[in-house]
Amino acid sequence: MMTPLIGDSSSTRKITELIKNVANTCLNVLITGETGVGKDVVVQNLHAESNRCTKNFVKLNCAALPETLLESELYGYEKGAFTGADKKRAGKFQTANKGVLFLDEIGDMPMALQSKILHVLQNGEFSPLGSDEEFKTDVWVIAATNHNLEESIANRTFREDLFYRLNIINIHIPPLRERKEDIPSLIEYYSDRYKSEYPQCQWRLPDSQTLTKLCNYPWPGNVRQLQNCIKKQMIFDSWATVFEDLPCEQIETSSEEEKVGGTKGLANDKFTGDHLGIISQFVDISTSSEKLFEDISLKKIKKLASDKVEKEIITFILEKVGWNRSHAAKILKISYKTLLYKMKEFKVDPPLK
Repeated sequence: MMTPLIGDSSSTRKITELIKNVANTCLNVLITGETGVGKDVVVQNLHAESNRCTKNFVKLNCAALPETLLESELYGYEKGAFTGADKKRAGKFQTANKGVLFLDEIGDMPMALQSKILHVLQNGEFSPLGSDEEFKTDVWVIAATNHNLEESIANRTFREDLFYRLNIINIHIPPLRERKEDIPSLIEYYSDRYKSEYPQCQWRLPDSQTLTKLCNYPWPGNVRQLQNCIKKQMIFDSWATVFEDLPCEQIETSSEEEKVGGTKGLANDKFTGDHLGIISQFVDISTSSEKLFEDISLKKIKKLASDKVEKEIITFILEKVGWNRSHAAKILKISYKTLLYKMKEFKVDPPLK
């Protein structure tokens, strides 16, 4: 089952557009990003969008096998090529012919094999182990890594010429903490998808406060960690259970960080000028300075300001399209479910007829 690219962030939209642009070029693609960001999902979508979509999709994890086995997996071998080779076997380059070969964790490939794979990428020719015969292959090679290959080149653990051969098209997937706009859509998608996998379990979308906490968490395990949390919520029917395993200090700014430091000696200061018009929308400026400093939190005000702008834009677009929510979602470039969620959160209701 192919997973679509889910999200409303600008980076996810750019990746989606890039996939459409390069899918039929068959130029080598290097996908980079932290563990768990969804590199395999991008590969699936590249294959699905290409004119090779009906051909073989072959994946090989370069970090999962020792060097000797990795070589035989790539090129295949003849009977008797080594101890245990009791019959002829085709390698990945042969089985992926006319299709896609996905080399996952390419940064972990041993140096000795890097020169051999470079030869195949340059000439499209390879020889199975134990054979003098050369075979031609026509594969679209897509590679992925969570390593910084430029650092690996400097450390002499990755060949520079192989890097440039693979990195014709680079698709970098930012970590989830840098595209928090994707989190609501990801939760909706995977919650709906896991319903069939866990039919005996209850599932529920997070309320506004819970979603805020989920968006504030940095997700070091990225989308994979979020998927596991969704599964846990479905099994225990509680988002509170999910937060038990997430460090509280990483979910919300600590109270010490939210306090305004160094306020001593500022109690008699006054806010003047244009600042009043902005600040008064979010805090009570008529209170004492001491109380005012306690109330002001940049994180809190940023959230209030963001919500205010979102609500006004959503209301404006809905009014322009006659409260057609499907049309509004397309204009806003968000999913229909996300629009409904935000309308409920911001209490945006159509006028009474």
